[in-house]
Amino acid sequence: MAETTIEWTDATWNPVAGCSIMSSGCTNCYAMRMAARLEAMGVEKYKGLTRKSGGRPKWTGALYLDEDALQIPKTWSRPRNVFVNSMSDLFHPDIPVSFVRKVWSVMSDTPRHTYQVLTKRPDRMAAILKEDFDLLPNVWLGTSVEDSQVVHRLDELRQVPAAIRFVSFEPLIGSVSAGSLEGIHWAIVGGESGPKARQMEASWIDEIFDMCSDADAAFFFKQWGGHNKKKTGRSYRGRTWDNMPATAA
Repeated sequence: MAETTIEWTDATWNPVAGCSIMSSGCTNCYAMRMAARLEAMGVEKYKGLTRKSGGRPKWTGALYLDEDALQIPKTWSRPRNVFVNSMSDLFHPDIPVSFVRKVWSVMSDTPRHTYQVLTKRPDRMAAILKEDFDLLPNVWLGTSVEDSQVVHRLDELRQVPAAIRFVSFEPLIGSVSAGSLEGIHWAIVGGESGPKARQMEASWIDEIFDMCSDADAAFFFKQWGGHNKKKTGRSYRGRTWDNMPATAA
């Protein structure tokens, strides 16, 4: 619920905290480390959301629905790109549809902001939103795809009613050449960072770059990652790539 250094957004908003490990991309999740740190600092919202396993924090599966945080975007007068639930997943199976509706209501009431909702569960996202949710032009809906094992999420994302669909290939830990970006408007690519970061191959990025060209999707290169992401930087093919869909705030 603050300004952020995430390159593709302006602020984060966390009406939910906590999650569950879903696939191999979750192994070194930064949010697990951050949640453990915040609990150690005495932040009540993050109490019991992680446990130590193998010397590292892991999600327990517990969630915290933060009713008090729901109205925060209404206090922001300047238009912002807002990453929704950087510390959770709005479409986690244990989040009631009634709470998703509350989040939707706030996003509807604040059309000056552009909301970026990212999930590893696009199948549940599609099922819920096809019921009787309004299609909001200021809400972008996306999924995370880290390797070929979860490339099916792209097909599931195409079933989601959305003004803008996007995919985060981060952490990119394998080839996703079996996928297609048809019907998807934006792709973010990034390598894993941190002490146990897995290496990203340049050829995997090339595949996504070509997929973007074929589907006329915007290409955003976030980072090479590694143990020192500042050192490895953000340059790909000799330049930075900060392309976004035209409706960004």
